[in-house]
Amino acid sequence: MVRRKHSPKFKAMVAIEAIEAEKTISQIATEYGIHPRQVRDWKKEFLSKCHVVFDESGKREKEPKRGLQKAYKKIRRG
Repeated sequence: MVRRKHSPKFKAMVAIEAIEAEKTISQIATEYGIHPRQVRDWKKEFLSKCHVVFDESGKREKEPKRGLQKAYKKIRRG
């Protein structure tokens, strides 16, 4: 069996569809050709991390780190 790599956008779309509950987990899994357990896992992960969208402090912390990493790379090259 070949492992497929799904994009974060695809996973979010499937998770949102599962949250909406207009279809069963099995119907969603069949529609997208994935295992029902995968749909449940993505839904659970989405719900556990959805608060990050509104977390401004996390955004601010990552940006300076990226800038520092770029600066360090330039220093090492120089």
